[in-house]
Amino acid sequence: MSNSTSPYPALSPDTTGTSIVSHAGTLNETLAGLINMIPKDGWTPAYNADRMPRKGAWVAELTHMADLSCWPDGMWLIIRKERPDPGAQLRFTDVDGLRITAFVTNTKRGQLADLELRHRQRARCEDRIRNSKDTGLTNLPLRYFGQNQIWLAIVGLATELTAWMQMLALTGHEARRWEPKRLRLRMFSIAARISRHARRTWLRLSAHAPWSELVAHGLARLKDLPAPS
Repeated sequence: MSNSTSPYPALSPDTTGTSIVSHAGTLNETLAGLINMIPKDGWTPAYNADRMPRKGAWVAELTHMADLSCWPDGMWLIIRKERPDPGAQLRFTDVDGLRITAFVTNTKRGQLADLELRHRQRARCEDRIRNSKDTGLTNLPLRYFGQNQIWLAIVGLATELTAWMQMLALTGHEARRWEPKRLRLRMFSIAARISRHARRTWLRLSAHAPWSELVAHGLARLKDLPAPS
């Protein structure tokens, strides 16, 4: 996030209170150096999605230490630091082996952890939009408007089913966060055949597929879920 040139030059101040702004950016060396000046008691624990403190993640405000003259008045600069996942590659602006991210917002109320959680959840919304494009939302392949309406409904249904499947069937596995392309490559393309025995229907997965055990485990988890009331 440059402190000299705004990446959003057309952004205008929010004078009516009706527009909420929350923009992420890339840290430069100047801002990265200011992070070391934040006192220890200036950091507060970041939140998980359930608003419980997240282990190994903290947030702090850097508004009054940084030059935000290129941004509209009333913007806050919020910094987040977090222990990276094992094997993750750090950037040169990361500090003390911690992953550093930043964003600015014009929201004047709320705890820092709440504002950072809201910003992160918005990023997840954008992830869902990207996943929808990978599922078929990029183009409207049919000729007539009504036909494309049906196409969009099918894409929306497929996106919802994929999201719920990952949340319910793949809990605790890295596949919980796989995007559609990787899901298709590793799970959805596994060869299988349907067989019937003793009045029951069986899905028999290829024993040689590297991810067949994950699929079987996920199907077992879905089967064990209680029926909706």
